[in-house]
Amino acid sequence: MATLPDMLALQAGMHPSRTALQGPEAAFTYAQMMQAAQALADQLTLSGVRRAGLCGDNSMAWVLADLACLLAEVVCVPVPVFFSPSQTAHLTERAGLDCLLSAEASDGGEHLGHGVWLTRLPEAHGEAWMHEQTAKITFTSGSTGTPKGVCLSIAQMTATTLALKERLAGVSLEHHLCILPLATLLENIAGVYLPLLMGGTVTVAPLHSLGMTGSSGLDVKWLVEAIHHHRPHSLILVPELAQALVAAAEQQQLSGDGFRFLAVGGGRVSADLLARGRAVGLPLYEGYGLSECGSVVALNVPGAEREGSVGQPLGHVRVRVDDRGHIRVAGNTHLGYLGDRAVEDGWLDTGDLGASLSDGFLSVNGRAKNLLITSFGRNISPEWLESELIQALGARQAVVYGDGDPHPSALLVVQDDRSSDALGEQLASLNERLPDYARLARVHVRRQPLTHADGYLTANGRPMRQRIQADLPTLVAGACSLTIDPDHSSHPPGGSFMAFFDRLQSETAEARAHVTGAPVIAAIREGRFDLDGYTWFLTQAYHHVKHTVPLMMACGGRLPERLEFVRKALVEYIEEEYGHHEWILNDLAACGEDKEAIRHGSPDISIELMVAYLYDRINRGNPAAFFGMVQVLEGTSIELATPLGEEIQKQLKLPNQAFSYLYSHGALDQEHFEFFRNLMNSITDPDDQQAIVEAARMVYRLYGDMLHSIPLPTRRKEQSHAVA
Repeated sequence: MATLPDMLALQAGMHPSRTALQGPEAAFTYAQMMQAAQALADQLTLSGVRRAGLCGDNSMAWVLADLACLLAEVVCVPVPVFFSPSQTAHLTERAGLDCLLSAEASDGGEHLGHGVWLTRLPEAHGEAWMHEQTAKITFTSGSTGTPKGVCLSIAQMTATTLALKERLAGVSLEHHLCILPLATLLENIAGVYLPLLMGGTVTVAPLHSLGMTGSSGLDVKWLVEAIHHHRPHSLILVPELAQALVAAAEQQQLSGDGFRFLAVGGGRVSADLLARGRAVGLPLYEGYGLSECGSVVALNVPGAEREGSVGQPLGHVRVRVDDRGHIRVAGNTHLGYLGDRAVEDGWLDTGDLGASLSDGFLSVNGRAKNLLITSFGRNISPEWLESELIQALGARQAVVYGDGDPHPSALLVVQDDRSSDALGEQLASLNERLPDYARLARVHVRRQPLTHADGYLTANGRPMRQRIQADLPTLVAGACSLTIDPDHSSHPPGGSFMAFFDRLQSETAEARAHVTGAPVIAAIREGRFDLDGYTWFLTQAYHHVKHTVPLMMACGGRLPERLEFVRKALVEYIEEEYGHHEWILNDLAACGEDKEAIRHGSPDISIELMVAYLYDRINRGNPAAFFGMVQVLEGTSIELATPLGEEIQKQLKLPNQAFSYLYSHGALDQEHFEFFRNLMNSITDPDDQQAIVEAARMVYRLYGDMLHSIPLPTRRKEQSHAVA
C-alpha cells in the first residue's frame, strides 16, 4: 500500500512547480518541498535520530521537519505550544526523545537547513514502551493535566487522509489556511496532509499573527484581518472559533465569499450556530473524531449532510452504537497508548454517547464519563481539577463545571474566615500552575456544605453533578463570586476569548452605526456647526446625565444576590458619576444659556423615552439592562467626545469652561471603559447578557435619534468681514 510519503512524491512529480507551502515571506513548490524534506530526512538519518520532538509555532519549517520524519522513519512527537513546562517534561521523558526539532535556534543547537534546528537531549532512561510501527505520537491535553500519548502508524494516518480526500472529492479546496496549532493532530492531518494530497496550497503563519495565543486565546479582529489577507478556501475550526467568525460575519466584518468548506469539530457545536453561519454565507460542516482514530471518524459535506448529526462515518472505519449507547469504532484505531501494552483488539470504545440515525448518519449526545470539553476542544476531568482546588485552597468541597465554555468554573465550599481577596489570590496562584486550557474563569464560594440529605451528594460523598448543575442558580445565589483572568500572562493586546464584552461589541455593531452615522458628526468635521446645535446637545446631555446616579441606585437595589459583585461595582460608578450633570449646566452657562431654565425644562422625546425605557427595564425586567446604557454612553464618549469637542471649540471660539463635560469624559471614560470591559466579562448568566445586549441596542437607537435631531445650519457659514 502506498503511504503518505509515496503519494506526496507522486504529487511533486505531477505538479513540480505548483505552490505547496506558503509562508509569510517565502513559498515552496511541490518539488522544492519534497527536496527540502528529503534533505532534512537524510540529516536525521546521519544523526542517528530515532525519536524527535517537534516544537514551536506554525511555520513552513515545522511542516518540512514533520515530512522529514515520515521519510526517515523517525518517530515524530509534536509538542503542543500550549503545554506547561511540566507537561513538556513528561512528554519528553515518556517518549524517550533523542532530540528536539524547532524553527528557532537554541544554545548548542545544530542547523539542519531550511530553518530547522536540532537540539540533542540527554539519553533517556525512563522511556515507555511503544508499538514498533509507531510513526507519530500525538499527546492529548490529558483529562487530568498529564498528557496521554496516542501511537499512530503511517498506514493509519494515510488511511484517514485518503478517506477524507474521498469524502471531499466534490469540493475544490485549492488553498487551506492553518489556524489551529500544527501540533494538533486534526490540523496536522486534515490541514496539511489532506490539502497536499489534493494538490492544494497550505498556508502557515505564526499563530500570533492570526490572533491566537496559548490553547484558548483569541483576538477576533486579528483573525478576521488575517483571513481577509490570505483569502483561504478552507479552515478547520473549533466551536469557539466558529462562534467568533459567525458573529463577525453577522456584523459584516467578514464575508463568506471565497470559503468553500469550513470544518467544525473538537467539541459540542450547536445547531443554531451552524444555521447562523449558513445564513451569512459561511459553509460550516460539523464532524467528529478523536486522536485514537486518526482525528476524524465522521463528517458532513455538501450533498451529504444532516442537521443534528456529525455526518456519515468515513469509508476507512466502521462505527456502531452499543446497547449502552456508547459509540464504538473499528477499522482504523490507534496502535495503543504510550507505555500501555494492553492494546484493545477490535472495537474501540470512544467514551462518547451517540445514536445511529437514518441513512448512516451519526449523532453524538455526550460523554459516558464526566469529562468536560471546553469550546476550544480541550478535555478536562472535573475530578482532577476539584482535587487541585481542594488541595490548593483547603476547600471542604469543590464541584467543577463548564462543559462547552471557554474555561471551567467551580462551586467551592470554604468554611473558614478567609476574605474574598485572599481566596482570589490563591486561585490566581493555582491558575498559574495549571495548563492554560484548565484555568478557572469564575469561582463561587459557599459557606454551607453540599449534603446528601439535600440530594447533592451520593451516599459515599460524591457530587451529584446533574442535580448540582440544575440547581446552580440557587446554589450560587448566596455565594461570594470571584472572577479570575484565566490567561493574564499571555493575552494578546486587545485580545479576548470571545468573552461577553466582545460579544456585546459584536452584537451591537449595527445599532452603534446609528450613532456614529449621525449627520452632526460629519457636519462638525466639515465646519457646519453652530452654537445653537452645541447648546441643544448639552441640554439633552443634562437631561439624561442627571438620571445616571438614580438609575444606578435603582439598578443596585434590584440586583439579586448572585450579582453582588456588580452591586459593588455600582458603588464605584456612583462615586465617579455623582454631580456630572452640574458640570453640563456650568458649560451651558459659559455658552450664555440660562442654566436654571434648562434645569427645569423638558428633554427631547428621544431622551425622555431612553430614560423611561431604562427605568422600566430595571423595575419590570432584568436590572442588568442598565449596563446597556453604560455600553453606549461610555463607548461613544471615548470615540467622539475629545476629538469633536476640540473641533467644536475651534469653530465656535468658546472658552474651555464650556467644555468640561466633553473633555473630561473623553479622557475619564478610558479608565471607566476598561473597568466596564472587565465587569461585563464577569457576567456569565445568559439572561443577564441578553438583557444588556437588548438594552444597548435600544439605547443606541434612542441616543442616535437625539444626535440625528441636533439642529444644523443648512450650509457652511461664510466668514464675515463686517467688523474689518
